[in-house]
Amino acid sequence: MSDAIKHECGIALLRLKKPLQFYKDKYGSAFYGIQKMYLLMEKQHNRGQDGAGFASIKFDVAPGKRYISRVRSNQAQPIQDIFTQINGRINEELTLHPEFQNDVEWQKENIPYIGELFLGHVRYGTFGKNSIESVHPFLRQNNWMHRNLIVAGNFNMTNVKELFDNLVELGQHPKELADTVTVMEKIGHFLDDEVTDLYQECKNNGLSKREASPVIAEKLDIAKILKKASKNWDGGFAMAGLLGHGDAFVLRDPAGIRPAFYYEDEEIVVVASERPVIQTVFNVAFEKIQELEPGKALIIKKNGSFSLEQILEPLEKKSCSFERIYFSRGSDAEIYRERKMLGKLILPAVLEAIDNDTDNTVFSYIPNTAETSFYGMVEAANDFLNQRKNQYILDHRKTLTKEKLEEILSVKIRTEKVAIKDAKLRTFITEDSSRDDLVAHVYDVTYGIIKPEDNLVIIDDSIVRGTTLKKSIIRMMDRLNPKQIVIVSSAPQIRYPDCYGIDMAKLEGLVAFRAVLELLKENNRYNLVEEVYKKCKAQEKVKDTDMQNHVKEIYAPFTDQQISDKIATMLSSSDIKAHVKIIFQTVENLHTACPKNKGDWYFTGDYPTPGGNRVVNQAFINFYEGKDARAY
Repeated sequence: MSDAIKHECGIALLRLKKPLQFYKDKYGSAFYGIQKMYLLMEKQHNRGQDGAGFASIKFDVAPGKRYISRVRSNQAQPIQDIFTQINGRINEELTLHPEFQNDVEWQKENIPYIGELFLGHVRYGTFGKNSIESVHPFLRQNNWMHRNLIVAGNFNMTNVKELFDNLVELGQHPKELADTVTVMEKIGHFLDDEVTDLYQECKNNGLSKREASPVIAEKLDIAKILKKASKNWDGGFAMAGLLGHGDAFVLRDPAGIRPAFYYEDEEIVVVASERPVIQTVFNVAFEKIQELEPGKALIIKKNGSFSLEQILEPLEKKSCSFERIYFSRGSDAEIYRERKMLGKLILPAVLEAIDNDTDNTVFSYIPNTAETSFYGMVEAANDFLNQRKNQYILDHRKTLTKEKLEEILSVKIRTEKVAIKDAKLRTFITEDSSRDDLVAHVYDVTYGIIKPEDNLVIIDDSIVRGTTLKKSIIRMMDRLNPKQIVIVSSAPQIRYPDCYGIDMAKLEGLVAFRAVLELLKENNRYNLVEEVYKKCKAQEKVKDTDMQNHVKEIYAPFTDQQISDKIATMLSSSDIKAHVKIIFQTVENLHTACPKNKGDWYFTGDYPTPGGNRVVNQAFINFYEGKDARAY
């Protein structure tokens, strides 16, 4: 992805099932959980660089002793920052009390962050400012241990206003109109109700408040609380929570939009947003790690029992395919295969663009995340070349000389590292107001490898806004003086905003949308824009379940190829000497490559939840009315 966009967050939940002394004896440290949490979060650094947070809970501590610890950071290196603080506190206590270096019981009682239950979060801020108040985990405090709630998640809700109004109807006064706050308070409300009901039951049975506390902890029905709290949620989410006494849960949305994986053995239960993270940190085989199914919650009781409960009725599974294409770590075995397949499947369109002239074509990729798709494309190109060689040999087997055979067999697909990212510039440029003037220098090019008669094929994982392509990549590639520059997107055209976690909230930011507007003008059909606007406005008071995505009508008059050609024209300019062509993956090929992850709403407009249609229509209204605002 040549354009920088922000995207989904990452979660990590770890429950130690043995006493801390066990980990001290087996692994040499009672801080085993903290060490593993550091790795779980650092291995998901790709999912969040704006902030990070960590929370822990100690079990069975005496009244008056601190049992919840939390630390958050929005510094430039937030994960490093929070664990520097954690390690600093640990070292400070052990330096002051060296006699307790090996006393696990004392360490648990006196050192913060050590405990049996942990929750970590890495954040990309897609909404609002990146203030420390926006960094997860969030904490809802109460003197009753059971009512303390810690929440962190990878999510976006499309109906925040509705959820906020629900809380007001319940008599609450939420401090902020934000999905994180409303979700936490909704869970907290029904948690309070459940605790109150259980206490009343204990009281009726003659138990004192102190005697009731462990009974409440044992009987607290997390599934019941989550069913009530999540009843009206519309969005994509993997929601994790800890209760002060030691229960924990992770709930996944009913369409499976946001990912969650888990592993359990006799020592631990662990949940993370990505499977290879668990594989690496705990040295676990691929097949032993399970995916949390849509609409289900993984619930861990304080006594260590583990269960999976169906909380929400599952919808058709629409796991985010964009995540597979770009955001997730490519070390996942399935994702690696899928990305290679995306490269293979797009080769026929590439061959058509270069008239099958692989002899005079150089294949490359940009940025590094497109490398796996590049391997797939090159493998397919080698297959094509070998078939052509074999056919030539069969056709000329009677007259073929040894020299000619050696010449034929020596022909190879030409691959080069053409573009090199200048990492030193990237962070500065994305923050600077002069980004357009500086973006041309994000990449350096390798000179002396392209001939004037060559096609230069560059595969990118996706094209969102096209800014870096126009202002940097195409210009840089043109300096190499190729005959033709072919930009290949392993993803289809991104036509619609995302509302489930990826920062693509505005239609006018998408190059495909801008291209279709130009086509409407050129074909004297721009009146369609006003027609669609009126249809969107007419639905403003309609229930989400009755909503239709009218923005699809904007794209309907034109073929995919017409839109791709217009994008190529828009991203090129008169001073570019080479012919520029842009090729996008088809949606059909995307589904072939990613058969288990068919969430494609940003490409097709087929949103998996009713709120998605409201968001896309609102995004169009904002565009038409000139409002620089998000649609959710």
